[in-house]
Amino acid sequence: MRMTFRCDPALADHLPRPFPARGALPDWLRAMPAKASSEIHGREIRTVKQCPPFVDAMAYGIMIPLPCDVTVERGAFSWAWDIPAPATAGHPRAPLSFHVAAQFPGAPFAHGENAAIKFNSFWTIELDEGWSLFATHPVNRDDLPFRLITGLVDADRFHDGGINFPAVWTQPEFSGVLPKGTPVAQCFAVPRAAPSLVFEPFDDAHRADYARTVTEVLAAPGVYRKRFRARRGRSATE
Repeated sequence: MRMTFRCDPALADHLPRPFPARGALPDWLRAMPAKASSEIHGREIRTVKQCPPFVDAMAYGIMIPLPCDVTVERGAFSWAWDIPAPATAGHPRAPLSFHVAAQFPGAPFAHGENAAIKFNSFWTIELDEGWSLFATHPVNRDDLPFRLITGLVDADRFHDGGINFPAVWTQPEFSGVLPKGTPVAQCFAVPRAAPSLVFEPFDDAHRADYARTVTEVLAAPGVYRKRFRARRGRSATE
């Protein structure tokens, strides 16, 4: 599976590149202790830092970074980004644009009459035939002051134009700078073919396997990590 990213030639030396999501693990996760005291349990328990599915989900796929610093003050967005004029007709130059509230009436993520922001794309993305691009909010990143609206694009067919990433701003009290490189979208290549669904009750072997696996997982830490977790390969560009 290959992802091909292309950009306007005039901007090639000015854009941060999309990168594997493992490079965007947040400081709060790195600083989290592996164990914490629980009054309910009466002992120390493992934190989510020791939960491979939690961490692997955050480290999976590709991150799209914010291309420049964006200053936010009382709901106003501004930036000072000195880049050349794009060489391609119709190409954006601003890091942000907006969707008016009338475009999502009654949606549960709407915030009154507030517009949604849109992170403009400066990279086109091409996938192999039969694959689509699933773009969502960076996983488990409720610390970010926005919430990306999830989308699915058939990027094996649509790859000559940019894929923009709409989001709602969730922290109206936020004032400060959203720094260059902030992850704005986490993207996965997903096969478009629907899976065949099979349903069946446990047979004797599956019942025994289930009982044994649950017993082993509850008896000692690290069973999933040591016995079941797949080794994550690095991409050819790393």
